[in-house]
Amino acid sequence: MSYPNSEEDNNQPNEEQISAQKDMLLKQILSGEARLRLNNVKMVKPELANMVENYLLGLSAQGKAQGQITDEQLKQILMSAQQPKKDFKINRI
Repeated sequence: MSYPNSEEDNNQPNEEQISAQKDMLLKQILSGEARLRLNNVKMVKPELANMVENYLLGLSAQGKAQGQITDEQLKQILMSAQQPKKDFKINRI
């Protein structure tokens, strides 16, 4: 009898393995302060953090990330990735 989640039948990596590999790559790419900032962002805005993580992993895969990304560089990436807030102005007549 075969179970869908048995590892003998399934050669594809599961979610935990993918997450572990992603974390390992991010540890190599980001400095300590940048990693801490990204983890803080992940608690507040997980969608933004995932988008930035995927962007950083893409940079690394293409070989465009020279050295480790500092906290200041991560701040700039986060600012550019965020959607601008819309300001509403109400005029009273």
